[in-house]
Amino acid sequence: MSRKDSINSLFLNKPIPTTSSAAKSPDRVRSGAISAMGSSLHEMAENAKKATKLQQQLAEGEAVISIDTTSIDSSKIVDRIPIDVDPAFDSLVESIAEHGQQVPILVRPNPQVSGRFQIAYGRRRLKAAERLGLPVRAIVRSLSDSQLYIAQGRENLDRKDLSFIEKAFFAKNLEDNGCDRSTIVSALVTDKSDVSRYIAVARQLPESLVKLIGPAPKAGRARWMALVEHLASAEKLRSAHELLSRYADDRLETDARLDALLRAFDGSATKNRTTKVEAWKTPLGKRGARIEAREGKTTIIFEEKVVPDFAQFVSEKLDALYQEYQERNNEGVKP
Repeated sequence: MSRKDSINSLFLNKPIPTTSSAAKSPDRVRSGAISAMGSSLHEMAENAKKATKLQQQLAEGEAVISIDTTSIDSSKIVDRIPIDVDPAFDSLVESIAEHGQQVPILVRPNPQVSGRFQIAYGRRRLKAAERLGLPVRAIVRSLSDSQLYIAQGRENLDRKDLSFIEKAFFAKNLEDNGCDRSTIVSALVTDKSDVSRYIAVARQLPESLVKLIGPAPKAGRARWMALVEHLASAEKLRSAHELLSRYADDRLETDARLDALLRAFDGSATKNRTTKVEAWKTPLGKRGARIEAREGKTTIIFEEKVVPDFAQFVSEKLDALYQEYQERNNEGVKP
């Protein structure tokens, strides 16, 4: 059934009220029936107008409708790099659960599969709705491939900008899919020279490795090019994968993974740089903190979700702890 037929059936198939009281005279019954029919026809006309208006709004992308998340397919071009440590996404899920979805996503009718949609932007909101088992609120708009990619890039810039490496692989993926440079420039709101630099970096880095690192929003071109220089051999590439698997187990966030990887490669070239990493667990066996010693400095990183406010508690106890430490060390010292 077409969208027009579905809307018409929704609005137009209304039962016509009738009067069945035997106490009324034939004339009054006839008059009541005519009056009811006139009222019904008026209602049908009004509903028909509403249906036409709704159909027009859908065609123009003005209406927000609810769509089953299983009916929405991903775009052919991936822009965001998924991350496994994403506190902001957990907050988004909680917000939608409490307040509902405030901002709709943008989709188009899937040109390959009738009755399905393809997302232009709003993947995090779609994923949050999936997790909550809710339909997603969406604007439906007819878009060409180029319009879809441009909308995809522009929405990212308007909300949360893509990181350098995400822009690089977005540009590369667009080019690999046959997009011309003018479309890529419009999607990233940049110039041709920047697009060339993005694509050049993306073509020198294995995508599988970048996905293990994540988007690294604080890292610019210089840090990614430093990684390119370190990955000159197959042996270094294997070592990078092994290190990143370890960082994932330690639940390092994306920028910390890139920094740790670069330090590891730099450290392999400089013998006097040593790193020792330990984990502190709560009595329940949950990882509560990560203790890292490097080049004369020790860092303790607390897991706020596991031990909320514990870092503040420890910081307030530093004077007492240091005094206890001195007293213990002085016990064995003879006068």
